[in-house]
Amino acid sequence: MIVLHHLNNSRSQRVLWLLEELGVPYEVRRYERLPSLAAPPELKAVHPLGKSPVLTEGDLVLAETGAIVAYLAETHGHGRFQPERGSPDWWRMQHFLHHAEGSAMPPLFMKLVFARIPSQAPVLIRPVAKALMRGVDAHLLAPRLAELFDYWDAALADSGWFAGPEPTIADVMMSFPLEAAGARVGFGARRNLPAFVERVHSRPAYRAALERGGPYAYA
Repeated sequence: MIVLHHLNNSRSQRVLWLLEELGVPYEVRRYERLPSLAAPPELKAVHPLGKSPVLTEGDLVLAETGAIVAYLAETHGHGRFQPERGSPDWWRMQHFLHHAEGSAMPPLFMKLVFARIPSQAPVLIRPVAKALMRGVDAHLLAPRLAELFDYWDAALADSGWFAGPEPTIADVMMSFPLEAAGARVGFGARRNLPAFVERVHSRPAYRAALERGGPYAYA
């Protein structure tokens, strides 16, 4: 039996979505974030890094969302959620599978962290901290995020999905960065990005995943 160790408001929500799409029997073990937003220490008993998601099946203990969705597609997908192996769309899927965490999430995570820094600083230096964070955002994060948003918007222009005419594990991986981007930054005048998020959220499997996983801020 597959067991997904699921943390609220986290990357593991997209693994729930894929499990529902594939119709694979699984069990959910829920964990709640600490007030600091960190994962609880109980997750370290599952995997040494103490992060979510972690998937277990038999003797297998697998961390990292990209590895998990690739494993599920390979071992339980029966050809679903992947283009034809070796095709241009398959390689495009591989690109976005890795892009989601390698390029998309770091600046979004920095955006979240930098926004929290002023409130954590001593009262006397909060104005300075706010000014510094505004400068970092204006000169580093905002230009990088705009570049990424334009890239994603163009990638979705043809079919509305990231790797061909049908959803793949590339879309599963990219769903979380786009959900986070919409919540933390907003998409401006770009039309394809909010349409993608709406398309994902309207899928019956995604709605079923919300029921299994519990409240999720980005939905």
